[in-house]
Amino acid sequence: MTDAPVRGTTAPPPADAPDPRRAVPRTDAVLADPRLAEAIHRLGRALVKRAVAGAQQQARAGAITPAEVAEAALAALPRTATRLRPVLNATGVLLHTNLGRAPLSAAAREALAVAAGTCDVELDLTTGTRGRRGAGVIDALLAAVPGAAAAHVANNGAAALALVAATLAAGKEIVVSRGELVEIGDGFRIPDLLESTGARLREVGTTNRTHLADYARAIGPDTGFVLKVHPSNFTVSGFTSEVGPEELAGLDVPVVADIGSGLLTPHPLLPDEPDAAGMLARGATLVTASGDKLLGGPQAGLVLGGAGEGAELVEKVRRFPLARAMRVDKLTLAALEATLRGPGTPVRAALDAPVEELRRRAEQLAARLGEVAEAVDSISTVGGGGAPGVTLPSAAVALPERFAAALRAGDPAVLGRLEGGRCLLDLRALDPADDEALAAAVAAAAPTGT
Repeated sequence: MTDAPVRGTTAPPPADAPDPRRAVPRTDAVLADPRLAEAIHRLGRALVKRAVAGAQQQARAGAITPAEVAEAALAALPRTATRLRPVLNATGVLLHTNLGRAPLSAAAREALAVAAGTCDVELDLTTGTRGRRGAGVIDALLAAVPGAAAAHVANNGAAALALVAATLAAGKEIVVSRGELVEIGDGFRIPDLLESTGARLREVGTTNRTHLADYARAIGPDTGFVLKVHPSNFTVSGFTSEVGPEELAGLDVPVVADIGSGLLTPHPLLPDEPDAAGMLARGATLVTASGDKLLGGPQAGLVLGGAGEGAELVEKVRRFPLARAMRVDKLTLAALEATLRGPGTPVRAALDAPVEELRRRAEQLAARLGEVAEAVDSISTVGGGGAPGVTLPSAAVALPERFAAALRAGDPAVLGRLEGGRCLLDLRALDPADDEALAAAVAAAAPTGT
């Protein structure tokens, strides 16, 4: 008599039944699929093979049928060989550090394609001899910054300041106001950065008030330079006092102004944001700044000097041994030059977007998305350590908060902000050309029954 299976369990397959795992196609058979062969050409064999192995495991577990292995492997493959994913920035923060700050202009992206191949980055094609690296971007910088007579490019803004400190003040003192010893992103602090170069800090004044006499008393034979740091991610108000570069220029030592945000010339919406041209005109010997913030280019650090002493110090910085370790690559050089010479940047377009146009876009999107969406007024910020305290009127599409997670998981991902129990999709930082993609992403993320 044959024992009956215990209730609640699955009877084992007959002894002569074929093993279902044998039906799972072999790896080489799956890889022979023309679609996967094309993926190997784009992404590399190792990455595609891992996706196939994952799909085969799903088939062995019964999650998919053996016939679906190739489709499952294709679905698991990324668009490119990088883990980075495109994200639509609907946060209302124009320069979102977690999203790579400034999106590059069309001109910069085209320049990247040129630089990605073999190019004349250090070759004079006329003579066939070695050319000066980065000559094009230096010419573009000098043309973009009135009053600049010399320039150098490092690999980020902190590197530019550190390179200046190492060149001019290693073993010497940097005189700086206590109110300007700021902390930048990810816990890094300006004092620690400067001291790592071998310079000593001579702090003057107080947190809220520093006077010219404070600087004058601190200057001596060990002074490398006086430093002005723009507190780009906070504001100090009330009973305050600071000294401008025009007054410091009379102290007979170099004045270095770190403006941070990369604004090269004034912008009407940012009257309190220091710009490179303005700081040179006011007496700064050198100006350091970032290239990936308000300038709207790739990550880079700029060192700009005026005529005379400023130009001489830039050349000294350029020839300092540490400059080689902070050198930018050909991709950065190409994208930065195209940013400077090109017709405009997405950051500038976002800054200049009329709020009436943003409201019109929000209303059109909300109408397309139905009752779940509402066009609302919003507030945007510059972000990226620029223009602290400045707000920009904007418009957004408001959705129920439950949409936020699904939008982040979409393709492309969409990052909004949570406010008042709603998910706001602010349009100021979003290119109008991406409105269609945003609408499709919201439709795809709509929970069942919405």
